[in-house]
Amino acid sequence: MSRMSPSARRSLTAAGALALAALVPTAPTAQAAAAPRLVIDTDFPDPDVVVADGELWAYATNSSAGGNVQTASATSPEGPWTRQADALPELGDWARTGLTWAPEVAAQPDGSYVMYYTARDTASERQCVGTAVSDTPGGPFTPVGDGPLVCPADEGGAIDATTFTDDDGTPYLLYKNDGNAVGVDTWIYLQQLTPDGLAFAGDRVQLLKQDRPEEGGLIEAPTLVKRDGDYVLFYSAGFYGDGSYFTGYATAPALTGPFTKSDEPLMNTDNTGIVGPGGQDVIPGEDGDWLAFHGVLSEDPLVRGMYVTPLHWDGSTPSVD
Repeated sequence: MSRMSPSARRSLTAAGALALAALVPTAPTAQAAAAPRLVIDTDFPDPDVVVADGELWAYATNSSAGGNVQTASATSPEGPWTRQADALPELGDWARTGLTWAPEVAAQPDGSYVMYYTARDTASERQCVGTAVSDTPGGPFTPVGDGPLVCPADEGGAIDATTFTDDDGTPYLLYKNDGNAVGVDTWIYLQQLTPDGLAFAGDRVQLLKQDRPEEGGLIEAPTLVKRDGDYVLFYSAGFYGDGSYFTGYATAPALTGPFTKSDEPLMNTDNTGIVGPGGQDVIPGEDGDWLAFHGVLSEDPLVRGMYVTPLHWDGSTPSVD
């Protein structure tokens, strides 16, 4: 199979393998009952999951079946998950359709929702992060602003935006500069947001970059949580389209670091039996946390389904079944 750059490969869709609706039967409901479970068995990569009024909403990278932002809903992580309408039917004027990646949706204090989406900036021809708003988690979301929120074009652009709110209520955006697209380092950045989530309120801070051979020259897909007084930063590394992709994590005593990577991956192909587990998101729950992530179902055409698994904690050290 031919190998193209990770940035270019993300644009591939698997039209023949996609369906407009995906329902997966519910497995045992006890959190401790299951190892990773495939809950959406069609292309649904880079999942972000939001809990809203007792319902779960999942968002994923674009596909031919799901428009710009694929969306699904469920009442529990194990499903069944039901496909919903495109949450972002129109992109911002700055963006070109067809390359809408890794959406992130965050609830705001006023009850509204902000989406951070990655799309192709027509001015720079780089992937950049824009914003959109909606009164409901299912959308439709309406783009905000005349341009992207963040677009460091000379660093390859920006992708994989996620949010974090600290104990004092201050919101932050994390993202990756897409350095592997232009041959420079890939940093995970942290940057404070304004209270409405639509602009920055501070300078960016470098948290973590690729520095190990197994990472394949990049890290991406940040997810930040706080447990037992420490900050835990999940990330993915490797090539997302095959078994080299994995999920790692790093911990720090302070929000801006220094972050120390774990010696062992949280999830990889060998320890899960799932090809290339990554693009993860933490789903908080009263009975314990879950992890949503994608795994490769087919390499050619590339199809990545959504899995969920219980996420366990020993202090600030995570583990999965």
